[in-house]
Amino acid sequence: MTEQSLPVRQGRIRPRERDAIVTSLRAGMVPRLGQQHIQVGRAAELRAAIHDIDRIADGGAGCRFVIGEYGSGKTFFLHLVRSIALEKRLVTVHADLSPDRRLHAASGQARSLYAELMRNLATRARPDGGALASVVERFVTKALDEANASGDDPAETIRARLATVAELTGGYDFASVVGAYWRGYDSGDEQLRGNAVRWLRGEFTSRVDARAALGVRTIVDDASVYDHLKLLARFVRLAGFGGLLVCLDEMVNLYKITGSAVRNANYEQILRIVNDTAQGGAEHLGVLFGGTPEFLMDPRRGLFSYPALASRLAPNQFASVDRVDHSGPVTSLGSLTPEDVFVLLTKLRHVYAGGDPQRYLVPDEALTAYMAHCATRLGDAYFRTPRETIRGFLDLLALLDQHPDLRWAELIREVDLPTAGPAGTDDDELTSFRL
Repeated sequence: MTEQSLPVRQGRIRPRERDAIVTSLRAGMVPRLGQQHIQVGRAAELRAAIHDIDRIADGGAGCRFVIGEYGSGKTFFLHLVRSIALEKRLVTVHADLSPDRRLHAASGQARSLYAELMRNLATRARPDGGALASVVERFVTKALDEANASGDDPAETIRARLATVAELTGGYDFASVVGAYWRGYDSGDEQLRGNAVRWLRGEFTSRVDARAALGVRTIVDDASVYDHLKLLARFVRLAGFGGLLVCLDEMVNLYKITGSAVRNANYEQILRIVNDTAQGGAEHLGVLFGGTPEFLMDPRRGLFSYPALASRLAPNQFASVDRVDHSGPVTSLGSLTPEDVFVLLTKLRHVYAGGDPQRYLVPDEALTAYMAHCATRLGDAYFRTPRETIRGFLDLLALLDQHPDLRWAELIREVDLPTAGPAGTDDDELTSFRL
């Protein structure tokens, strides 16, 4: 490693992005804005994900498992891929699995997962979520423009455009609900529009209530979550977007389920998604799963305990450490290298300065001195799970920013770097930023 400056992203950084990055990282969280400013490495993995996004936009489907140890950067990688998908005009939804949110259930946990996904539905114009109503309105507006251009009745145009959705499982009621939204839009009935959006978000829990409000006999329930994701993928395409990307993190919560029957039922749902996306049963749909190596490879409770999944997710037999195959369904995230950490620190310095090299608070030799201090205190943990390394560096910059009379060489010796918590805790899952 040299002390010469390594390349960083040039140009000023918007204050909103700068503050979001710094505040999130100092709190030990993944920033939701400006991930591109702190991206380091992982070029091959990112190219594979971009290839998936392009395939989704072209009408195909894809399924990828992002696997890494706690702290290896899964959450950051998923956030980055989502931001790229938004830039490529896809719609994204994301959620973390938990004991109350699963892929398969009989007591509302799967519907709860769907509702969380819909709350987080994002577009490029609304990257922070809550964009479902705007997507429906965009579809209606496009249909109205088409009807006005052709002189046709708007209701008939909407019905014709929804014909491809109605042919899918559950699509008839889905199309009926979108039609109800149009009627509310046309008549100024805000309650009808609101009920339609509630149904699409999976917030109805009673078929009786749904029939009274919208005239449909079905709702989004535990058994129909994946079917409705496929419906949504086709619908957002009709609304003018490239497709739908679904990001599911904390898949390790399925691995933690004690009952084998419940766990296998969830693995059966994963198998259905894998088969559907591989065999052409889905269109304009991509699914990203984030999990730990145990979730994937444990022969008793992981995905590999389910023979059909073990067969489909098996690694390329000709691949090796030097010949990594990124075209398969599994992307494994390794640890940071010390060189990666150095590049990351240069980018964090750049972000903290708002993208202005004239405002850098420390020189390059401070970065290598800080890394040496981290190595002394934490050993190789400072690049395997470097959250505390990042947090300590930003704390250092914050003090130098507020107290210009302080000297960085003296402060570095005072930086306290607590070791990471026990493996498997939420604190270990935040980021490694080797992307």
